Amino acid sequence: MELLRAATLTVPDPAATAARYGEWLDYSVVERGVVPHDLAVAWGCPASAGRTFVVCRPASGADVFIRFVQGDPPADYRPLRTFGWAAIEICTRDTIAVNARMERSPFEIIGPPRELDGMPAIFPMQVKGPDQEIVYLTQIRQNLPAYDLPRADALIDKLFILVLACSDMQASLDWFETVLKLSPGRSMDIVYTMIAKAFDLPMEDKHTIATMIHGRDCFLELDQYPAAATPRPAEPGALPPGIAMTTFRHPDFDALSGWIKPPTIRQGVVYGGKRAGTLRAPDGVLVEVVEA
Repeated sequence: MELLRAATLTVPDPAATAARYGEWLDYSVVERGVVPHDLAVAWGCPASAGRTFVVCRPASGADVFIRFVQGDPPADYRPLRTFGWAAIEICTRDTIAVNARMERSPFEIIGPPRELDGMPAIFPMQVKGPDQEIVYLTQIRQNLPAYDLPRADALIDKLFILVLACSDMQASLDWFETVLKLSPGRSMDIVYTMIAKAFDLPMEDKHTIATMIHGRDCFLELDQYPAAATPRPAEPGALPPGIAMTTFRHPDFDALSGWIKPPTIRQGVVYGGKRAGTLRAPDGVLVEVVEA
Protein backbone atom coordinates (compact mmCIF):
# COMPACT_ATOMS: atom_id res chain seq x y z
CA MET A 1 0.00 0.00 0.00
CA GLU A 2 1.51 3.31 -1.08
CA LEU A 3 -1.00 5.94 0.04
CA LEU A 4 -3.28 4.46 2.71
CA ARG A 5 -2.06 5.46 6.16
CA ALA A 6 -4.85 5.12 8.73
CA ALA A 7 -8.53 4.92 9.52
CA THR A 8 -9.98 6.77 12.50
CA LEU A 9 -12.95 5.26 14.32
CA THR A 10 -15.10 7.00 16.93
CA VAL A 11 -15.74 4.68 19.88
CA PRO A 12 -16.99 5.14 23.47
CA ASP A 13 -13.91 3.58 25.11
CA PRO A 14 -10.74 3.54 22.95
CA ALA A 15 -8.76 1.41 25.43
CA ALA A 16 -11.45 -1.27 25.53
CA THR A 17 -11.80 -1.28 21.74
CA ALA A 18 -8.02 -1.54 21.28
CA ALA A 19 -7.94 -4.49 23.71
CA ARG A 20 -10.68 -6.20 21.71
CA TYR A 21 -8.78 -5.68 18.44
CA GLY A 22 -5.70 -7.07 20.17
CA GLU A 23 -7.45 -10.21 21.35
CA TRP A 24 -9.42 -11.01 18.21
CA LEU A 25 -7.63 -9.27 15.30
CA ASP A 26 -4.03 -9.48 16.63
CA TYR A 27 -3.53 -5.70 16.60
CA SER A 28 -1.10 -4.10 19.06
CA VAL A 29 -1.15 -0.65 20.66
CA VAL A 30 1.62 1.66 19.40
CA GLU A 31 0.45 5.03 20.75
CA ARG A 32 -1.93 6.49 23.34
CA GLY A 33 -2.78 10.08 24.14
CA VAL A 34 -5.37 12.86 23.97
CA VAL A 35 -6.33 14.76 20.83
CA PRO A 36 -4.58 18.18 20.81
CA HIS A 37 -6.87 21.17 20.38
CA ASP A 38 -5.16 22.37 17.19
CA LEU A 39 -5.48 18.91 15.61
CA ALA A 40 -9.19 18.70 16.43
CA VAL A 41 -9.66 22.17 14.91
CA ALA A 42 -7.73 21.05 11.80
CA TRP A 43 -10.21 18.17 11.48
CA GLY A 44 -13.08 20.65 11.69
CA CYS A 45 -14.11 18.87 14.90
CA PRO A 46 -13.10 21.13 17.82
CA ALA A 47 -15.32 19.23 20.27
CA SER A 48 -13.03 16.21 19.87
CA ALA A 49 -10.16 18.13 21.52
CA GLY A 50 -8.98 16.51 24.73
CA ARG A 51 -10.59 13.16 23.89
CA THR A 52 -8.48 10.06 24.47
CA PHE A 53 -7.15 8.10 21.51
CA VAL A 54 -5.33 4.82 20.93
CA VAL A 55 -3.45 3.87 17.74
CA CYS A 56 -3.01 0.19 16.78
CA ARG A 57 -0.90 -1.64 14.22
CA PRO A 58 -1.41 -5.12 12.68
CA ALA A 59 0.60 -8.17 13.70
CA SER A 60 2.63 -7.94 10.49
CA GLY A 61 4.07 -4.60 11.64
CA ALA A 62 2.80 -2.79 8.53
CA ASP A 63 2.72 1.01 8.87
CA VAL A 64 -1.02 1.22 8.23
CA PHE A 65 -2.87 2.10 11.41
CA ILE A 66 -6.29 2.07 13.04
CA ARG A 67 -6.88 4.97 15.42
CA PHE A 68 -9.68 4.90 17.99
CA VAL A 69 -10.88 8.28 19.31
CA GLN A 70 -13.33 8.68 22.17
CA GLY A 71 -16.78 9.88 21.20
CA ASP A 72 -20.42 9.20 22.03
CA PRO A 73 -22.50 8.20 19.00
CA PRO A 74 -25.99 9.67 18.78
CA ALA A 75 -28.74 7.28 19.85
CA ASP A 76 -30.18 7.21 16.33
CA TYR A 77 -26.94 6.27 14.59
CA ARG A 78 -27.10 3.00 12.65
CA PRO A 79 -24.25 1.62 10.50
CA LEU A 80 -24.78 1.09 6.77
CA ARG A 81 -27.65 3.59 6.68
CA THR A 82 -25.89 6.94 6.25
CA PHE A 83 -23.45 8.70 3.94
CA GLY A 84 -19.79 8.77 4.86
CA TRP A 85 -17.05 6.27 5.57
CA ALA A 86 -18.98 3.02 5.87
CA ALA A 87 -16.42 0.28 6.48
CA ILE A 88 -12.77 -0.64 6.75
CA GLU A 89 -11.40 -3.63 4.85
CA ILE A 90 -8.54 -5.72 6.24
CA CYS A 91 -6.66 -8.40 4.32
CA THR A 92 -6.51 -11.92 5.73
CA ARG A 93 -4.53 -15.03 4.99
CA ASP A 94 -7.43 -17.49 5.36
CA THR A 95 -11.02 -16.25 5.47
CA ILE A 96 -12.41 -19.60 6.64
CA ALA A 97 -10.02 -19.62 9.63
CA VAL A 98 -10.89 -15.99 10.38
CA ASN A 99 -14.60 -16.85 10.24
CA ALA A 100 -14.07 -19.61 12.81
CA ARG A 101 -12.37 -17.10 15.10
CA MET A 102 -15.10 -14.51 14.60
CA GLU A 103 -17.75 -17.08 15.57
CA ARG A 104 -16.21 -17.15 19.07
CA SER A 105 -15.70 -13.38 19.26
CA PRO A 106 -17.83 -10.37 20.24
CA PHE A 107 -17.85 -9.37 16.54
CA GLU A 108 -21.17 -10.19 14.86
CA ILE A 109 -20.86 -11.94 11.50
CA ILE A 110 -23.13 -9.99 9.15
CA GLY A 111 -21.70 -11.45 5.94
CA PRO A 112 -20.40 -15.05 6.02
CA PRO A 113 -17.49 -15.98 3.71
CA ARG A 114 -18.65 -15.78 0.10
CA GLU A 115 -16.89 -15.53 -3.20
CA LEU A 116 -17.85 -12.45 -5.21
CA ASP A 117 -19.61 -12.99 -8.51
CA GLY A 118 -17.06 -12.85 -11.29
CA MET A 119 -14.19 -12.04 -8.89
CA PRO A 120 -12.72 -15.36 -7.64
CA ALA A 121 -9.52 -13.55 -6.62
CA ILE A 122 -11.36 -11.99 -3.66
CA PHE A 123 -12.82 -14.04 -0.78
CA PRO A 124 -14.43 -11.74 1.81
CA MET A 125 -16.55 -11.85 4.91
CA GLN A 126 -17.98 -8.99 6.98
CA VAL A 127 -18.48 -8.36 10.69
CA LYS A 128 -19.97 -5.67 12.90
CA GLY A 129 -18.05 -4.78 16.03
CA PRO A 130 -19.52 -3.92 19.44
CA ASP A 131 -18.97 -0.23 18.63
CA GLN A 132 -21.18 -0.59 15.52
CA GLU A 133 -18.13 -0.44 13.24
CA ILE A 134 -18.24 -2.44 10.00
CA VAL A 135 -15.15 -4.48 9.13
CA TYR A 136 -14.60 -6.45 5.93
CA LEU A 137 -12.11 -9.30 6.31
CA THR A 138 -10.86 -10.34 2.88
CA GLN A 139 -8.50 -12.99 1.57
CA ILE A 140 -6.71 -11.99 -1.64
CA ARG A 141 -6.03 -15.06 -3.76
CA GLN A 142 -4.46 -13.34 -6.79
CA ASN A 143 -4.08 -9.94 -8.42
CA LEU A 144 -6.78 -8.45 -10.57
CA PRO A 145 -5.89 -7.49 -14.17
CA ALA A 146 -5.99 -3.73 -13.60
CA TYR A 147 -4.32 -3.42 -10.19
CA ASP A 148 -2.49 -5.16 -7.37
CA LEU A 149 -3.92 -6.18 -4.02
CA PRO A 150 -1.92 -7.03 -0.88
CA ARG A 151 -1.22 -10.52 0.41
CA ALA A 152 -1.53 -10.95 4.14
CA ASP A 153 1.66 -11.53 6.13
CA ALA A 154 -0.39 -12.63 9.15
CA LEU A 155 -3.74 -14.39 9.61
CA ILE A 156 -5.33 -10.94 10.02
CA ASP A 157 -3.16 -8.19 8.57
CA LYS A 158 -3.39 -4.58 7.49
CA LEU A 159 -6.11 -2.23 6.43
CA PHE A 160 -6.09 -2.03 2.63
CA ILE A 161 -9.37 -0.52 1.44
CA LEU A 162 -11.75 2.14 2.81
CA VAL A 163 -15.40 1.93 1.81
CA LEU A 164 -17.33 5.16 1.24
CA ALA A 165 -21.14 5.42 1.16
CA CYS A 166 -22.14 8.14 -1.31
CA SER A 167 -25.27 10.16 -1.99
CA ASP A 168 -23.91 10.87 -5.49
CA MET A 169 -21.15 8.43 -6.36
CA GLN A 170 -20.09 10.27 -9.50
CA ALA A 171 -19.67 13.54 -7.58
CA SER A 172 -17.45 11.75 -5.07
CA LEU A 173 -15.44 10.09 -7.82
CA ASP A 174 -14.93 13.47 -9.47
CA TRP A 175 -13.78 15.00 -6.16
CA PHE A 176 -11.15 12.33 -5.50
CA GLU A 177 -9.92 12.62 -9.09
CA THR A 178 -9.70 16.43 -9.20
CA VAL A 179 -8.72 17.21 -5.60
CA LEU A 180 -6.62 14.20 -4.55
CA LYS A 181 -5.38 13.44 -8.09
CA LEU A 182 -6.45 9.79 -7.91
CA SER A 183 -7.50 7.74 -10.93
CA PRO A 184 -10.85 6.02 -11.47
CA GLY A 185 -10.71 2.27 -11.33
CA ARG A 186 -13.38 -0.28 -12.11
CA SER A 187 -17.11 0.44 -11.82
CA MET A 188 -19.67 -2.36 -11.63
CA ASP A 189 -23.17 -3.32 -10.55
CA ILE A 190 -23.22 -6.15 -8.01
CA VAL A 191 -25.56 -8.00 -5.67
CA TYR A 192 -24.71 -6.32 -2.34
CA THR A 193 -26.41 -8.22 0.47
CA MET A 194 -25.38 -5.88 3.28
CA ILE A 195 -26.92 -2.83 1.60
CA ALA A 196 -30.02 -4.87 0.76
CA LYS A 197 -30.41 -5.97 4.39
CA ALA A 198 -29.74 -2.49 5.78
CA PHE A 199 -32.44 -0.92 3.61
CA ASP A 200 -34.84 -3.90 3.43
CA LEU A 201 -34.43 -4.20 -0.32
CA PRO A 202 -34.73 -7.33 -2.48
CA MET A 203 -31.58 -9.43 -2.16
CA GLU A 204 -31.32 -9.80 -5.94
CA ASP A 205 -31.15 -6.03 -6.50
CA LYS A 206 -27.86 -4.77 -7.86
CA HIS A 207 -26.00 -1.75 -6.49
CA THR A 208 -23.34 0.36 -8.19
CA ILE A 209 -19.83 0.46 -6.75
CA ALA A 210 -16.58 1.90 -8.05
CA THR A 211 -12.91 2.02 -7.08
CA MET A 212 -10.19 4.65 -7.05
CA ILE A 213 -6.54 3.82 -7.66
CA HIS A 214 -3.04 5.27 -7.63
CA GLY A 215 -0.88 3.47 -10.14
CA ARG A 216 -1.75 -0.18 -9.53
CA ASP A 217 -2.66 0.47 -5.90
CA CYS A 218 -6.42 0.10 -5.28
CA PHE A 219 -7.46 1.42 -1.87
CA LEU A 220 -10.86 3.13 -2.16
CA GLU A 221 -14.29 1.64 -2.81
CA LEU A 222 -17.21 4.00 -3.39
CA ASP A 223 -20.76 2.68 -3.02
CA GLN A 224 -23.85 4.41 -4.38
CA TYR A 225 -26.32 4.27 -1.49
CA PRO A 226 -30.11 3.99 -1.92
CA ALA A 227 -32.43 7.00 -1.82
CA ALA A 228 -33.46 6.11 1.74
CA ALA A 229 -29.93 6.80 3.07
CA THR A 230 -29.45 9.97 5.12
CA PRO A 231 -26.64 12.25 6.31
CA ARG A 232 -24.84 10.84 9.33
CA PRO A 233 -25.96 12.15 12.73
CA ALA A 234 -23.06 13.33 14.87
CA GLU A 235 -22.25 14.85 18.22
CA PRO A 236 -22.10 18.63 17.53
CA GLY A 237 -18.59 19.74 16.60
CA ALA A 238 -17.07 16.28 17.09
CA LEU A 239 -15.87 13.49 14.84
CA PRO A 240 -18.79 11.58 13.29
CA PRO A 241 -19.65 8.13 14.65
CA GLY A 242 -18.44 4.89 13.13
CA ILE A 243 -15.63 5.21 10.61
CA ALA A 244 -15.00 8.91 11.16
CA MET A 245 -12.07 9.76 8.91
CA THR A 246 -9.38 8.29 6.70
CA THR A 247 -5.75 9.33 6.42
CA PHE A 248 -3.75 9.12 3.19
CA ARG A 249 -0.16 9.87 2.32
CA HIS A 250 0.24 12.02 -0.79
CA PRO A 251 3.29 12.26 -3.07
CA ASP A 252 2.42 15.77 -4.32
CA PHE A 253 1.25 17.39 -1.10
CA ASP A 254 1.93 20.96 -2.27
CA ALA A 255 -0.46 20.52 -5.19
CA LEU A 256 -3.43 20.07 -2.85
CA SER A 257 -5.72 22.87 -1.70
CA GLY A 258 -8.99 23.43 0.12
CA TRP A 259 -7.72 22.63 3.62
CA ILE A 260 -9.99 23.12 6.63
CA LYS A 261 -6.94 24.70 8.29
CA PRO A 262 -3.46 25.22 6.78
CA PRO A 263 -1.34 22.06 7.06
CA THR A 264 1.29 21.87 9.77
CA ILE A 265 3.99 19.44 10.88
CA ARG A 266 2.62 16.84 13.29
CA GLN A 267 4.25 14.21 15.46
CA GLY A 268 3.08 10.69 16.31
CA VAL A 269 3.04 7.37 14.49
CA VAL A 270 0.33 8.38 12.00
CA TYR A 271 2.18 11.55 10.94
CA GLY A 272 5.87 10.75 11.43
CA GLY A 273 6.90 14.41 11.70
CA LYS A 274 5.41 15.29 8.30
CA ARG A 275 2.95 18.01 7.33
CA ALA A 276 -0.71 17.07 7.57
CA GLY A 277 -4.05 18.70 6.86
CA THR A 278 -7.70 17.74 6.42
CA LEU A 279 -10.10 18.20 3.52
CA ARG A 280 -13.87 17.76 3.23
CA ALA A 281 -15.15 15.61 0.38
CA PRO A 282 -18.80 15.48 -0.75
CA ASP A 283 -21.29 14.46 1.98
CA GLY A 284 -19.02 16.21 4.51
CA VAL A 285 -16.55 13.30 4.43
CA LEU A 286 -13.29 13.93 6.31
CA VAL A 287 -10.10 13.12 4.41
CA GLU A 288 -6.82 13.69 6.25
CA VAL A 289 -3.66 13.89 4.15
CA VAL A 290 -0.06 13.44 5.27
CA GLU A 291 2.93 14.56 3.24
CA ALA A 292 4.65 11.53 1.68
